[in-house]
Amino acid sequence: MNFNLKPEEEMDFIPIIPLNESDAESNEKIEIPADIALLPLRNTVLFPGVVLPITVGRDKSIKAVTDSYKGSKLIGVVAQKDSSVEDPVSKDLEAIGTIAKIVKQIKMPDGGTTIIIQGKNRFSIKNVITEEPYFKAHVELVDEEEPPKDPDFEAYVSNIKDLATEIIQLSPNIPSEASVILKNVENPSFLIHFVSSNLTIDIRDKQRLLEMSNIRERAELLMQFLQKELQFAELKNKVTNKTKAEIDKQQREYFLQQQLKSIKEELGSDPNEREIKELQKRAETKKWPDTAKEAFKKGIEKLERMHPSTPDYSVTYNHLDLMLDLPWLDYTEDVYDLEKAKEILDADHYGMQKIKERILEYLAVLKLKGDMKSPILCFYGPPGIGKTSLGRSIANAIGRKYVRLSLGGIHDESEVRGHRKTYIGAMPGRIIQNIRKIKSSNPVMILDEIDKVGSDFRGDPSSALLEVLDPEQNHSFYDNYLELEYDLSKVLFIATANNLQTIQPALRDRLEIIELGGYAVEEKIEIAKRHLIPKQKEAHGLKSSAFKISDKVLEKIIQDYTRESGVRELDRHLAAIMRYQAKQLAMKGKLKSNLTIDDIEKVLGKSRYSNEMYKAATIPGVAVGLAYTYAGGDILFIEALLSDGKPDLRLTGNLGDVMKESATTALSYLSANAKKLGVDPAMLEKKTVHIHVPEGAVPKDGPSAGITMLTALASAFTGRKIKPYLGMTGEITLRGQVLPVGGIKEKVLAAKRAGLKELILCWQNEKDVQEITPEYITGLKFHYVKTMNQVIELALQDN
Repeated sequence: MNFNLKPEEEMDFIPIIPLNESDAESNEKIEIPADIALLPLRNTVLFPGVVLPITVGRDKSIKAVTDSYKGSKLIGVVAQKDSSVEDPVSKDLEAIGTIAKIVKQIKMPDGGTTIIIQGKNRFSIKNVITEEPYFKAHVELVDEEEPPKDPDFEAYVSNIKDLATEIIQLSPNIPSEASVILKNVENPSFLIHFVSSNLTIDIRDKQRLLEMSNIRERAELLMQFLQKELQFAELKNKVTNKTKAEIDKQQREYFLQQQLKSIKEELGSDPNEREIKELQKRAETKKWPDTAKEAFKKGIEKLERMHPSTPDYSVTYNHLDLMLDLPWLDYTEDVYDLEKAKEILDADHYGMQKIKERILEYLAVLKLKGDMKSPILCFYGPPGIGKTSLGRSIANAIGRKYVRLSLGGIHDESEVRGHRKTYIGAMPGRIIQNIRKIKSSNPVMILDEIDKVGSDFRGDPSSALLEVLDPEQNHSFYDNYLELEYDLSKVLFIATANNLQTIQPALRDRLEIIELGGYAVEEKIEIAKRHLIPKQKEAHGLKSSAFKISDKVLEKIIQDYTRESGVRELDRHLAAIMRYQAKQLAMKGKLKSNLTIDDIEKVLGKSRYSNEMYKAATIPGVAVGLAYTYAGGDILFIEALLSDGKPDLRLTGNLGDVMKESATTALSYLSANAKKLGVDPAMLEKKTVHIHVPEGAVPKDGPSAGITMLTALASAFTGRKIKPYLGMTGEITLRGQVLPVGGIKEKVLAAKRAGLKELILCWQNEKDVQEITPEYITGLKFHYVKTMNQVIELALQDN
């Protein structure tokens, strides 16, 4: 029911109860003019006896009211059939209306007119005489039926009062005085008219009540409407009370958002609906599997039932947005031109023939078969040799997109598989994130530093990578956030690692390991000329400067200022030279056409490394070994010193357990074969042996220094010096056999860099030496041995 003033035009009203009820419902016949002016109302129906204030806005209506007020003060009030019609004609008016008396006319400041009218009698329109300047019509009064005196009708009236009173009590917006007014209404006809006027029902239902002549039927219909209104008020009151009991800040915001949504719907703008339509429009052109399509459809249906203010709305929206962003069945087309691919690989990287051949083989199979599970490659080698940049070069060569995923320091498996989307801040794993970013389902993906994946109480990412890097499983990779299987079988995964020992065995088993050795001096010179110098020239604004750095000068920089397998340190030294050149050009305006060795020493200082240190030592007991470190091959001194005392073995130099065991094995073999090796057995009983490996701050371990330790011990005990420029590597056994070791290419190139001339290796390592390009090891003499006796004969000089 509506007892509030609504501020709009002619049809919004507040009921006023006449002080004299009998006057309102007088059955006297009123005298009406032959032609009466009509006042169309668009939003309400006037009932006999009810007083309404009405704001008149339309020019026609103002003129009709003004003329009527000057005359008989009577006017025919009739409802419009369609309230949206701004300028009605006769066919837009209802046939039944109410004769009203204009009690008061008030002129408003804005030019409008407000009138207070009181309904008198119902009438029916016989015919409309004119529509200009306002509606005039011949009308006929409709007689009002006398209220029955029987108990049934009295029960109707009582029931109407009770229902209306209950509705007033349940509606907080209706003043409580209204129920008092209802109780004091005694005239049944007026009660029905009054309640009908104030009932919140459709305008057409109100018109039905007005048109009904039988008062009993009118009362029955009114009770039906009151029952519906009461049920709605009870439900509304129940929801309100429940909400009040449970309301908190979030619920309050939700309630306000609901109201805001209703307002926006009224205004014709709902951002929630627009967002959903945008998602559906994007989905129309999306190529994806049926499972993804079905999941998206369910997600949209779920989203439509949600309000934007709920937390789950943004979670669901972001999930659907991810599904639309993923490429699913979008693939780039591979370039099968093997010659062109070879040219790109050769232009970007010097050397690395084994990897280039492997990539070309993969392309060749793709070209012939058209489809193939992508291999899982792992480039293994020291830092600075171009493993990561090679991945980008491979992507360019085969025409695929390139993405790099850095795994260094990752210690949570959710980084790979994603978080469940129920968590706050959840996101997909890095694999899916990068696929989403690159917009292709078959990119070249570099898994950088796979050997540096951590693990702790949060999980083991390397175990999560098992599914990603298994060609038999990765066609159905499951991401916890996406909650769907995604096909990674077309992705060309390339892992990079510096140390295979730290990779989980099960994961290492899935990788096709391709070992990358360090660069020889000749290779570094070519890399510097082709890539590093042009890059540094451009970086320092010297691209147009025509100065040159000769091969001899580059060789000087490489040998005297760097000790590395890769070219990063060389790159830094070249950058220092370019900065010096840039300063010279800025200050003097010109540059020397050729840089000399003196210029290099001026920029980089005196040589940091020298090969003179590897000449024969002045005392016996010092041997040169070859080591394989994190940074590639290196040279290692082994020093053995004897002192008087009880027989004992001391080991220093930050040695690992395996290296200590090699020293113990070497001494045991020497003791057991003292006479064969020319050692006095008595010395072994009264000498304390001390083996030291310099650079004590650097941890050292591994079996490859075994023959070097035995040679140093034999030299110390026999007093025979070791040949100059001689290096060696190999594992020993108690029987005196020499066993093969790994990292031969790195060690041989390190020996070459250091200026050694002869190397002693196990005979089984000869095959590893043959894989090295012969040009890079010219000047090196190799001795392949099977036993320790051969090592001693080759290494020790005669006194």
